[in-house]
Amino acid sequence: MADHGIFFQSLSELGARYRRAELSPVEVTEAFLDRIEREQARTKAYITVTADRALADARAAEKALRDGTDLGPLHGIPVALKDLFDTAGVRTTWGSKVRADFVPDTSATVATKLAQAGAVLLGKTNMVEFAFGPYGLNPHYGTPPNPWNPDCVPGGSSSGSGAAVARGLATAALGTDTGGSVRIPASFCGIVGLKPTLERVSRAGVMPLSWTLDSIGPMTRSVEDAALVFSAIAGPDPADPVTQGQVLVDVMAGLKGNVEGMRVGLVRDPFCTEADADVLAAFEQAVTVLAELGIAVEDFVFSEAEDELSEELAGRGSSTLMPVEGFAVFEDLIAECGEEWDPRIRGRIEAGAEISAPVYARVLRDRAALRQSAQKTLMAVDAVVCPTMLTGAPRIADVDRAPVRLTTRLVNFLGLCAVSVPCGFTESGLPVGLQMVGKPFDEATILKLAYAYEQATDWHLKRPPDG
Repeated sequence: MADHGIFFQSLSELGARYRRAELSPVEVTEAFLDRIEREQARTKAYITVTADRALADARAAEKALRDGTDLGPLHGIPVALKDLFDTAGVRTTWGSKVRADFVPDTSATVATKLAQAGAVLLGKTNMVEFAFGPYGLNPHYGTPPNPWNPDCVPGGSSSGSGAAVARGLATAALGTDTGGSVRIPASFCGIVGLKPTLERVSRAGVMPLSWTLDSIGPMTRSVEDAALVFSAIAGPDPADPVTQGQVLVDVMAGLKGNVEGMRVGLVRDPFCTEADADVLAAFEQAVTVLAELGIAVEDFVFSEAEDELSEELAGRGSSTLMPVEGFAVFEDLIAECGEEWDPRIRGRIEAGAEISAPVYARVLRDRAALRQSAQKTLMAVDAVVCPTMLTGAPRIADVDRAPVRLTTRLVNFLGLCAVSVPCGFTESGLPVGLQMVGKPFDEATILKLAYAYEQATDWHLKRPPDG
């Protein structure tokens, strides 16, 4: 197919071309599979490419459209899944060689929902082993290079999903976010990443790392695409009790509405503390754009964030919950074959065995109080804005020496939702992300603000070199 633009078109654009009979799901899927085959050796975006499954999905989608059955915006759209979502009949490795041959009998709820929406599954994307790492390194299946600079990391743990979307190897992908694993690669790769409220999207059939913090979210090239994918996967699921009882909200209804008069809190401390100068410059310019849209941007004191990220309390929150709960999940697997793991990942998870039950219990108790307090604090604004990451993507060779500065973890710890959108570049040409943080279950508001910002800029239209 000569139309190379399809690799960077939105869900809506591709869908409209399907319905005008300008393109067919089969020819688009074939084009994506050809592109993946050409790019896989250097991008390492996928662990498993499901070519036969993708073509079968595409043929079914094409036939349904011809027969007058339209399943909605994702009908015939090429998507990818982080390789910790169970897919019946397709291996699911969790990024580890110890599960290289594991093929589940059933599919994760979100995988089933995407299939029911008519999406075409291109494959399972690369990831940090057992999803425990912010940079995207994987010694077993290779580390995907950053699409903008191959010497740099793509961000993790949803590294392959970020690289695939940025490189035009999938129109959309799903990732998981326990401490930033959707938003970090979104920021480093220059795409959109939505971390919904934990209780919004079912985690049934998804590898657990921390049942207190794990969230599932879309990674796309536009805010509208993220909202469309979120709409397809959100909702209660009896297989994941935490999702029961939620009130569903149509995030598409007000997505393109007027944002004039909305209030946004600008949290400089701690969210801008120690940020690189070029990241801050891009962020300040983004704040100016928000103000020009008629949004009231005001300095905002987020005391709960200051408390949780203070040096005195550093490590008490997510850094306690993730290793403790991760060790509870993986203890038997470590005993069985831990010597085959990436030693960095094994060390992070085994650290959970050294944390006492009273410490873990106090963190859960303090989290409940802090989460309730944060919700009250955030009632004063529609959202909080800050840089997604304090730096551009570090060099792969430097990550073992690079300090881990993750303000993203706070969103998970406080049970909030957040979206990262492209907002500029560092002096060395690496993407910078703008993060909008919202109250629990208020994805509609942060997506509306993110859409307005996106439409006022062109950062989301930028493509990586030779992309």
